[in-house]
Amino acid sequence: MPVDLVVLHYTGMPATEAALARLCDPASGVSAHYLIDEAGAVYRLVAESRRAWHAGIASWAGEADVNGRSIGIELANPGHEFGYVPFPEAQLDALERLLGDIRERRRIDPVRVVGHSDVAPLRKRDPGELFPWRRLAAKGLAYWPGGGEDSAEPDTERARVALTRIGYGFCEDVEGLAAVLAAFQRRFRPSCCDGRLDPETMARIGAVAHDLD
Repeated sequence: MPVDLVVLHYTGMPATEAALARLCDPASGVSAHYLIDEAGAVYRLVAESRRAWHAGIASWAGEADVNGRSIGIELANPGHEFGYVPFPEAQLDALERLLGDIRERRRIDPVRVVGHSDVAPLRKRDPGELFPWRRLAAKGLAYWPGGGEDSAEPDTERARVALTRIGYGFCEDVEGLAAVLAAFQRRFRPSCCDGRLDPETMARIGAVAHDLD
């Protein structure tokens, strides 16, 4: 199917070399189209014309076969399990160049550049709350909401409907909704990722849903 989605990841491993070895090992069952190391070197691991196995059990905008329609980009970072750190400037510069090239060639809408935790909120936290989504959005490479209220009365059902409209899956039950809320917060409210529907989170959900209507 046509590629219309980019999924950003962190490697979640202590060393880039180990991440490259795993992503290039057929026995691992995982792969990605690109990996960018901390110094900004870009490794092409799978041709864009081929499916890479980077998203796993995932869903976005009602589509469960995320691997079949996306390009996966891994950023070398130890992640939450091994000492999560900010992404280096050289790495982000390289990501911006790569994303700009992919978007130009593939005509991918900025709203279709998402994180692994967006498409797999029950399992994943990457690229995490330290990833600078607002920076990418300022350069037209991702999405960030415009204005909106600072707070809104929490309404669980309204939030569930809005999150589904934004693209999130797995919102049906209480556990799933909490995971989705945490993923949304990592993306759009990184100062607090507790999975709770407080007034600020409700307002940001409303702002995103309004922009994307």
